[in-house]
Amino acid sequence: MFQNLVANTVQYNLKDTKVRMRLCEQGDEIVIVFEDNGIGIPATIAKDIFHPFVRADSARNSQTGGTGLGLAIVEKIIVAHGGNISLKTEENFGCKF
Repeated sequence: MFQNLVANTVQYNLKDTKVRMRLCEQGDEIVIVFEDNGIGIPATIAKDIFHPFVRADSARNSQTGGTGLGLAIVEKIIVAHGGNISLKTEENFGCKF
């Protein structure tokens, strides 16, 4: 799961993009925050980013980078363990999962 988030950050952002992971306790839950200061994801795509075959860059394809399955798989793994995932993003200001 984390491997996919890190791989996406490295592959689709500029060289100097910073990544931060942190754990927070909220009531009886543990929240894992994974965020970067990269290029972000357009709002029109962000709402569907956990659906299979959705890609932030329409120029990507299985030959040029990604199938659009990574974040859908990440969500399924998290849900199978009783959790949930969401995305906060703004173009040119990074992503926060």
